[in-house]
Amino acid sequence: MNPVELIIRKRDGGELTSAEMKQFINDYINGDIDSSQMTALLMAIYFKGMTKSETRDLTEVYIDSGSRITFPADMPTVDKHSTGGVGDKISLMLAPIVAACGIPVPMISGRGLGHTGGTLDKLEAIPGFRTDFSQQEFMQFVNTSGLAIISQNEKLVPADRLIYALRDTTGTVESLPLITASIMGKKIAEGARNLVIDLKVGSGAFMTSLQRARQLGELLASTGEGFGQKVKVVYTNMNSPLGYYCGNALETREAIDYLKGEAAPDIDILTRRLAAEMLLLSGAFPDLNSASEKVDKVIKDGSALHKFAEMIQQQKGDVRVIDDPAIMPNAPCDLPVTASSSGWIKAIESRQIGYALVSIGAGRKTLNAKLDMAAGAWLPYKIGSKITAGELLGKVYCQNKTAGEAAVNRIKNAYEISAEKIEDQKLILLP
Repeated sequence: MNPVELIIRKRDGGELTSAEMKQFINDYINGDIDSSQMTALLMAIYFKGMTKSETRDLTEVYIDSGSRITFPADMPTVDKHSTGGVGDKISLMLAPIVAACGIPVPMISGRGLGHTGGTLDKLEAIPGFRTDFSQQEFMQFVNTSGLAIISQNEKLVPADRLIYALRDTTGTVESLPLITASIMGKKIAEGARNLVIDLKVGSGAFMTSLQRARQLGELLASTGEGFGQKVKVVYTNMNSPLGYYCGNALETREAIDYLKGEAAPDIDILTRRLAAEMLLLSGAFPDLNSASEKVDKVIKDGSALHKFAEMIQQQKGDVRVIDDPAIMPNAPCDLPVTASSSGWIKAIESRQIGYALVSIGAGRKTLNAKLDMAAGAWLPYKIGSKITAGELLGKVYCQNKTAGEAAVNRIKNAYEISAEKIEDQKLILLP
């Protein structure tokens, strides 16, 4: 196989066979194809796309590049995936809630990608918390506690682990076929029979339009169903950062507060809906109302918080964080972000907020960049909120004041304020 020939064919809009993709990707994993050629193929896919058949074949190549986890046939495993957003810490609350309802959640999660944060990065803000477990340990955690959130290991979808990192640094993140193969490859290989997808739409998401998001949603669902997986797609608004806090330790702290009953309205609505959809998809509940009642119960009686503590302990984290979140990293500087005018917030460039946070270390500029777990921001206002000139829009938490002030200015400029009243936006767009 000549890799250049395949790159040219895809560059010119042609199709690749399953065997050709498998050979190309396996050669990349083995070092016989270098990263420049893989980047060229990714860029060709980005611009020319793939057919549904090619996307399914690529997903299968991803899965077959490593081993596959299977749980007992009578175990109704369910997982959730978010396509990424600013302040999206939903998985941290959602997984223990669903596990506390008696439905096993095997979750293979990712790290920050582009301007968005990663679930693993947030969890690793907890002292000692590990995500690098073997498949046997992962299965044991799920079998005994009903819950585990780990990273991809070398044996599980290694093709995605390598290509995911390359996409992040080459401007090819938003390709629908590449997103689909990455998501579905992990979610099928991890052993989850049912999958709820939180597909973000808006200025803080990779999908900025509902039309394009629906194209992705249909591709994800059809690909999953092609492998016998039940998939439910929920389209949600990502025009405003989610919750009150953005940044790894800050979001983990907010997740703990949520499980203690202190909820930001938007993350409460979204968490409850996605949890209920997961329970419904598992087949354990007849309708959304009964599933929602169960979700409410495990939050109120502390079962979900207890399950989160159990996960922290089993994954070697310091469980004292539940009662004392201050043991997580704290930033020495907090800088105010003030409103430049009075009125209602009309628009928020949430992606720019994400990149502002990357600039102070809350996300990665390069593949091997070290994160500042304490860096982040408090940003409580949403589109439709009323604000007065000089009032606090939020705060930036950082190590370096100069870098922090640059982030403050970038975040401040991300808010458009109107003299006319602006209505609150709907959080759940479809269905």
